[in-house]
Amino acid sequence: MPRYNTDIESLVREVEIHPFRGSGPGGQHRNKVESAIRLFHKPSGITVVASDHKLQGKNRELAFERLQRKLTDLNRPRKRRVATKPSHAARAKRVEQKRLQSQKKALRRRIGSATD
Repeated sequence: MPRYNTDIESLVREVEIHPFRGSGPGGQHRNKVESAIRLFHKPSGITVVASDHKLQGKNRELAFERLQRKLTDLNRPRKRRVATKPSHAARAKRVEQKRLQSQKKALRRRIGSATD
């Protein structure tokens, strides 16, 4: 698993920055100004969007913070999954339940038909 740089200088070199018009309330300013930011991190393929603030600079900072958080999470080593098997008691309980179910079904069978 590759390790990704999380410092701002290297992130600025590795991302594509796409400003766009944010949706939602905000009136004329929101509809005219491209203050929302979309960052695409090429090495990992992660896309981050920030359109919380009215100013593009604040949205850019917020987007880089979100990207750093996601990359830090990706860099964290994952715990190995340990395979487990059912205990002896669990196996015995399951077999007992099957046996009881079999007995119930056996009682539902017809013993003899009226035409025999």
